[in-house]
Amino acid sequence: QVQLVESGGGLVQPGGSLRLSCAASGFTFSSYWMYWVRQAPGKGLEWVSAINPGYGSTYYASSVKGRFTISRDNAKNTVFLQMNSLKPEDTAVYYCAADHRYTANVATYDYWGQGTQVTVSS
Repeated sequence: QVQLVESGGGLVQPGGSLRLSCAASGFTFSSYWMYWVRQAPGKGLEWVSAINPGYGSTYYASSVKGRFTISRDNAKNTVFLQMNSLKPEDTAVYYCAADHRYTANVATYDYWGQGTQVTVSS
């Protein structure tokens, strides 16, 4: 069956860094767009970043552009999110998701992970 398993979340001070990983199985990873989506306490889902199946193109929300970097390793069926210069407003549960298309409509993504908590606080 399809599985997306996130890891790497935790508590970090403002200005710090974290690297999230998402290990995928049960589908042809190299054929799917991969996404990071987050949900802050009491708020809805927010699209964060996307990477195309063939490594070439990456996309970011304006709130994270220049601070976050998405990457993928198709040989290891894993997608990453390097988060630098973290701010308290980055506090959220971070989900990885997969879809066969490029779309910012998070409600339609094919597959989702269980999420990992990121807390930015001093």
